[in-house]
Amino acid sequence: MPTPVEHWAEQARYDLDTARAMLESGRFLYVFFCCQQALEKMLKGLIVKRTLEFPPRLHNLSRLAEAAGLAPDEAKADFLGELTAYYIQSRYPEAMEALGRDVSAETAAETLRKTEEVLEWLKSLLP
Repeated sequence: MPTPVEHWAEQARYDLDTARAMLESGRFLYVFFCCQQALEKMLKGLIVKRTLEFPPRLHNLSRLAEAAGLAPDEAKADFLGELTAYYIQSRYPEAMEALGRDVSAETAAETLRKTEEVLEWLKSLLP
């Protein structure tokens, strides 16, 4: 049976794989959503590992990083803030159309690449 930390990490991997599938299928807005979810779950796994408590029910990546006791560099901190905005806005149908106009194959691929980088950094903090 996986530990809670392993469970969160596995869910993060699943969401990252889903982001890749969404990129391949041309559903670019969902790449952003799945990338946000992957980082949220890995951050929650770090919170569990470091605090031995259930993580807060938040979706704000910057606040989750803070709760995990992390101090990301400026580029990572900016990226966490940007990705959080996509999660919040993608929850409302009226915002979906506007968001969809701002995404492209290139922006989705870049977001996926940055997410992979941040996930690698977060995974390095798990052992």
